[in-house]
Amino acid sequence: MKSKLSPIVLATLMLAAGVAQAQDKTLRLLTWGGYAPKDVIEQFTKETGFKVEVTTSNNEEMISKLRATAGAGFDLAQPSQDRIAGPQTEFKIYKAMDLSKIKADLFIPSMLDATKKNTTVGGKVYGLPHIWGTDGLVVNTKTSKATDYADLCAAENAGKVSMRLKRPTLIAMAFASGKDPFALYGDAKAYSALMDDMGKKLTECKKNVKFYWDGKDQLLAGIRSGELTTAMMWDTGGWELNKANPDVKFIAPKSGALGWVDTFAIPAKGKNDAAAYAWINFNMRPEIAAKVASSAGNFTASKGADQMMDPVLKKQFADSFPEAALKNIKWYPAVPAGIEDIEGRVLDRVKAAQ
Repeated sequence: MKSKLSPIVLATLMLAAGVAQAQDKTLRLLTWGGYAPKDVIEQFTKETGFKVEVTTSNNEEMISKLRATAGAGFDLAQPSQDRIAGPQTEFKIYKAMDLSKIKADLFIPSMLDATKKNTTVGGKVYGLPHIWGTDGLVVNTKTSKATDYADLCAAENAGKVSMRLKRPTLIAMAFASGKDPFALYGDAKAYSALMDDMGKKLTECKKNVKFYWDGKDQLLAGIRSGELTTAMMWDTGGWELNKANPDVKFIAPKSGALGWVDTFAIPAKGKNDAAAYAWINFNMRPEIAAKVASSAGNFTASKGADQMMDPVLKKQFADSFPEAALKNIKWYPAVPAGIEDIEGRVLDRVKAAQ
C-alpha cells in the first residue's frame, strides 16, 4: 500500500526544493569594496544566469566570518594571498581549487604561479590571484622630502603624518631599518624581538602622528587640506590625490613598497562551486578585468587587461614605479600561525603608550 504525503509535508518539500534551486543560481560573494561593480554583475548574470549577492569585508573579517561558520555562508571569498595558508592550516575554512575548471591562459603566468605557490597547503592550491597593489608613501613634495618609511618619524614632519596601527606599518618600519621581517617568519622568538623593536620606534614616533587612520575619507581629506604632509598609504589613493594636486605623489619607498595580492578562494562549505568558477573565469577576461580594475583603482592579474585601462593611471603607475622600484616590491608571503598574535600584542602596547 502506497503512503500518501500530507499537503503540508508536500508543500514543505516543494518549498525546500525551490530554496535549493534558488541557491544553485546565486553566487554568494565575500569581497572588498569596488571589486564587484554593478555593470559587471549585471553582465555576468545576463551571460550565465547566476545572480550575485555581495558582502563587502576585509581580511580580518573574512577570516572571522568563515572561521565562525567553518567555511559556510559564502561560495567565493577574496582574502589576500598571505591570509590563506595560515588560516587554512589552523581552521580548514577553504576547499582546494579544482584547477581543471580554471582558464589559466587568462592569468599573468608569473603572478598565477607565485600565488599558487603562496597558497599551497598539503600539496593543494587554495587561492588564485585577482587584484594587486602596493602600500608606500604619499608625499606632498612641496612640504616634505620623505623618501622612506622612517621619514614618517623625522623631526621636520612632526604633527603632520598619518599611518595605520596595523601590521603593514610594523613590517614597513622593519624594512626601513634594514631588516627583512619576512625572513624571520619561521623563527617566532626572533620575529617577536624584531617586532618589539619596531613597536618602540612607533611609540617614539607618536609625536609625529596627526592621526592614525582607519578610513579612507579622513586620510584623503587630511592630505587635500595640507593638514598632512606625508602618509603611509596605498598606491591608488595617492594617484587619486595626484589628479587634483600634482605636488602630491605616491612614492615607492627606498626600502621597497609592500606588495599585496587579493585572491579568489572557495570557502570549505560553499554550496555553488559552479558559480564560483564561472565568476573567476569571467572576471579574468581582459575586458571585464579592466572594468573591475577601474572600479577598484588597482591592477589585476588578468593578462592583457592593463592595455585597456585608463591611460592616466598607467602613466601614474610608470612614474611611481620605475624598473628598479618595481623589482624592489616586497611581496607579502603567507602568514604563519601565531605571527599576527605577536604583532597584535605589540600594536596594543603602541596604542596604549602615552
